[in-house]
Amino acid sequence: MKLINIGFGNTVMAEKIVAVVNTGSSPARKLKENAKQAGQLIDVTEGRRTRSILVMDSNHIVLSSVQSETISQRLAALHSETQLAEIELGKKQEKSKKKGEY
Repeated sequence: MKLINIGFGNTVMAEKIVAVVNTGSSPARKLKENAKQAGQLIDVTEGRRTRSILVMDSNHIVLSSVQSETISQRLAALHSETQLAEIELGKKQEKSKKKGEY
């Protein structure tokens, strides 16, 4: 379980994020309004300007005051860290197999 900071100490599970959307477009505003009416809107801006909208796999919409580019960079960094960890784990397993064969 990997968590992404979306501002003010609030985090979401990286695996559950479907999309990170800029707030400037009309469809983004409609997405926000529909989620509010459906009771699926989570606002973590603490009264600040909404700068990004996160669409979650549960159809919840999360409003954040962090730029969407920043959140995307955090997701990319987390993804690369995960890949590096998997590579290191694979190397360790290979070493273990080689030691066991001798």
